[in-house]
Amino acid sequence: MSKKILIVAGDAVEALEIYYPYYRCLEEGFDVTIAAPSAKTIQTVVHDFIDGMDTYTEKPGYGLAATAAFKEVNPADFDGLIIPGGRSPEYIRLDEHLPNIVKHFFEENKPLAAVCHAAQIFTVIPEVLKGRELTAYIACKPDVQAAGGKYIAEPLHTDGNLVSGHAWPDLPGLMREFMKQFK
Repeated sequence: MSKKILIVAGDAVEALEIYYPYYRCLEEGFDVTIAAPSAKTIQTVVHDFIDGMDTYTEKPGYGLAATAAFKEVNPADFDGLIIPGGRSPEYIRLDEHLPNIVKHFFEENKPLAAVCHAAQIFTVIPEVLKGRELTAYIACKPDVQAAGGKYIAEPLHTDGNLVSGHAWPDLPGLMREFMKQFK
């Protein structure tokens, strides 16, 4: 039977961080659902680094259909969760339904991949990070630590069912480790 994967996102999700895992899971034959605060076409963004700038730039990316709203999601129906970064995590974490969705994957020890700014979601459910290690975009290090996690300054890290990546250049390794969770 095909694995069912949930990707949670919203407007301003980093384009590579949602498209790469989405297509990689489809390639594997997984059934993938993208959920957002509401079922709609979400606007992705493209983050890039420019020589001489201390942070990244942001440009509009492609639209992508989120076919489910968080309030409609039963996390028990899914075998794995992917949380892409971008600016999306900073506001989707405020949706009243998202924390319980994410907590389910920790409580049931199901595979979970988090990349870049995804760590911001854990600030509203800090209990899931107690004693856990993960990496994230360096600007999210204070968020990881405030939530009780140990920040790992590496591009990729796996701690049990939690696979984490620093940013979009680390997606091949992140998805390789995420796929190993199902074998």
